[in-house]
Amino acid sequence: METYGYLHRESCFQGPHELYFKNLSKRNKHIMEKNGNNRKLRVCVATCNRADYSKLAPIMFGIKTEPDFFELDVVVLGSHLIDDYGNTYRMIEQDDFDINTRLHTIVRGEDEAAMVESVGLALVKLPDVLNRLKPDIMIVHGDRFDALALATSAALMNIRILHIEGGEVSGTIDDSIRHAITKLAHYHVCCTRSAEQHLISMCEDHDRILLAGCPSYDKLLSAKNKDYMSIIRMWLGDDVKSKDYIVALQHPVTTDIKHSIKMFELTLDALISFNKRTLVLFPNIDAGSKEMVRVMRKKGIEHHPNFRAVKHVPFDQFIQLVAHAGCMIGNSSCGVREVGAFGTPVINLGTRQIGRETGENVLHVRDADTQDKILQALHLQFGKQYPCSKIYGDGNAVPRILKFLKSIDLQEPLQKKFCFPPVKENISQDIDHILETLSALAVDLGGTNLRVAIVSMKGEIVKKYTQFNPKTYEERINLILQMCVEAAAEAVKLNCRILGVGISTGGRVNPREGIVLHSTKLIQEWNSVDLRTPLSDTLHLPVWVDNDGNCAALAERKFGQGKGLENFVTLITGTGIGGGIIHQHELIHGSSFCAAELGHLVVSLDGPDCSCGSHGCIEAYASGMALQREAKKLHDEDLLLVEGMSVPKDEAVGALHLIQAAKLGNAKAQSILRTAGTALGLGVVNILHTMNPSLVILSGVLASHYIHIVKDVIRQQALSSVQDVDVVVSDLVDPALLGAASMVLDYTTRRIY
Repeated sequence: METYGYLHRESCFQGPHELYFKNLSKRNKHIMEKNGNNRKLRVCVATCNRADYSKLAPIMFGIKTEPDFFELDVVVLGSHLIDDYGNTYRMIEQDDFDINTRLHTIVRGEDEAAMVESVGLALVKLPDVLNRLKPDIMIVHGDRFDALALATSAALMNIRILHIEGGEVSGTIDDSIRHAITKLAHYHVCCTRSAEQHLISMCEDHDRILLAGCPSYDKLLSAKNKDYMSIIRMWLGDDVKSKDYIVALQHPVTTDIKHSIKMFELTLDALISFNKRTLVLFPNIDAGSKEMVRVMRKKGIEHHPNFRAVKHVPFDQFIQLVAHAGCMIGNSSCGVREVGAFGTPVINLGTRQIGRETGENVLHVRDADTQDKILQALHLQFGKQYPCSKIYGDGNAVPRILKFLKSIDLQEPLQKKFCFPPVKENISQDIDHILETLSALAVDLGGTNLRVAIVSMKGEIVKKYTQFNPKTYEERINLILQMCVEAAAEAVKLNCRILGVGISTGGRVNPREGIVLHSTKLIQEWNSVDLRTPLSDTLHLPVWVDNDGNCAALAERKFGQGKGLENFVTLITGTGIGGGIIHQHELIHGSSFCAAELGHLVVSLDGPDCSCGSHGCIEAYASGMALQREAKKLHDEDLLLVEGMSVPKDEAVGALHLIQAAKLGNAKAQSILRTAGTALGLGVVNILHTMNPSLVILSGVLASHYIHIVKDVIRQQALSSVQDVDVVVSDLVDPALLGAASMVLDYTTRRIY
């Protein structure tokens, strides 16, 4: 029997909070004793259709594997029992669940009246079932009319209700049904932080809300199947390749049935014109579905050589089909929720999901009123690959839900209490009653070391890992993956929720695609390297990549002296000279991702050779490599060391020796540093005259040694209109890591995850 893998994740809840969980276990035992001589919690799970079963099945598996705590009753009703919709109750039996009760509750007709009659029929039949089963708690999912009948029956019969996926917003009558169930439910499991805040705003008791993530993500994020091609061939034919087909799933919009049928017709016309193999799933049982099926048959979709029309695909196989599709199109919540876990491009049509939170893989076509508009969307999206999104979960929902169920005290009063304003703000309570720290994995790829850190939203480096940077591409990419996987596992023990991965690396980077185009000479075999895909595929996290100079600027914008400033420039003084430009609060990349190569501003036509092939660049004067070159020259001529200095035989002469000699009074070393600082100062003057920023931040190990010379050069060389611009030394300890983290933290929190 399949267990979806989530029981193994229990180990993630050990470590720093082990004492807490021991206490929680004692509390659960105490609650069981209060509930009646160690009586098990009797849980009724009611499922109405193929969509809600995909969310409920992981919870059902979890309940079944803890027989000491739970008794599970399964009630099946709705479209599960209808042949036209695939008799999907069979997949519940195939999953080895005993179905206690089958209720035929659907009145055929597929119009608004039939939906109302179906709710009424369910309300007539459910009381006998609930009187017989006598569950302690009923688990209800989502926003379907069948679920409203379940919640109404349970509430009126004084049965506690746990509602899955409350607080979300879409764009149809489903919103009203979902929020009505919320008002009937006693406990709430939500998938996103904004959904949690909506529930709180709806006056639900915060102590009875669990932010768990979507249960289906527990399956999705461990769904890598090496044999996916056999599944693709089974459903679409032997000649179909991965990423070269489309999955289409479109349902009627019950508040505007006529328009949704017309939109479906346009979608099919566009798919026929697009001429790609397409798997079309039949619509759900909502009012208007019968007319949509007629449209499919009128256009000959079931017999068209490019189409495969099916009533149902088992969820395990459906996961593989959407994960490896070139695109998904339609208006199913699956497209805007689950498919984001794979980065598959999605075209969301119409208003049915208009309020949903989505990843960047979703292209919305709100007014899908022409075939050309839908066809254009297909051309834009088909075959793209986006970062994996974890807006709706991190793969650990089921363990949280099981702990939540165990914490329910049946002796507490059944009557709901509503928490009227004021609303608590920015409070997230996990089942642990411990606030998980929203964090990022930050990677800094330097010429010598490879560093990975867990960085919190406040810029605190929770934990850091350092290894020597390997010389070859293969060793380097494997080490990055290994270090990130280990850090992500450690983050769970440290109670940090990782939102994504940010990578800072030397060279020219295309941040849109996550590709290192050209690296510096310090990092070998590092050109045309796709960093986003392997990390995203391995960690199931969105990944951002940028140049180390840009990352330093981003770090200053979020955590440093550039915070709140509209325009500023950061200059890094390290082994090389880099930088980043913030203009109108945004980072400037340039048309070919070459903006802010500030180290290669030329300040002398006959200056020393630069590593870029030019002469007289700032980097040729003021970088750590340039100072090392000058220090070595002095040392070779026995002009470096002064009294109080020595260089061990096994130690290479470097920039720090030059600085030490200057501090001890070596006139030649002082002259070299003054020349380097002057070159840097002239570069800053050029920046002031070009960008006119409000602040220049010097970052890196050499910044404090240059700051006074730079300010002197500005006073002597700059126009009077920019002489008042302040130049400061960064106070950030790890700007590269913090900047890499800020890419994740800034982007993901815009989505209020």
